[in-house]
Amino acid sequence: MVETLLAFAFAAAAGLVPILNVEVYLLGVVALMDDGALVAVALAAALGQTLGKIPYYYVGRGTLSAPWLRRRARTPGKWAKRMAEWRAKAEERPIWGVGLLALSSFASVPPFMVVSVLAGVVRMNLLLFCAVTFATRAARFLILVLAPAWALSHLP
Repeated sequence: MVETLLAFAFAAAAGLVPILNVEVYLLGVVALMDDGALVAVALAAALGQTLGKIPYYYVGRGTLSAPWLRRRARTPGKWAKRMAEWRAKAEERPIWGVGLLALSSFASVPPFMVVSVLAGVVRMNLLLFCAVTFATRAARFLILVLAPAWALSHLP
């Protein structure tokens, strides 16, 4: 139970502060826990990451003006032009925006923080944002923790 709460807390913090890496944290947990607990930890981390990205969503909507989040949400030079193109596509075709969110949340390409801001800019429904983020982050983290655990269990 404590491990699950720690995974949630660390993932929420990592959702806000990009230098914290939840994937590395979860890989460390793999060595310490059994498979059943890994599922709970991965799902808790997915929930933490989802909640950690909501402030970036609100920065994009313009309803949250925390200066440090605004600085973090600024797109670096190479991403600024791409974000403008993605915004136009997402406004024209909302399903494209959902697909981009799912891809970014699962693969972290394009950067998930940037896409979280973009989701707010195009006024994506918050519940849809949270549902897609949770589902894809859960899939990512389950693969991340269960693949090494499976491999370790098959070593001689």
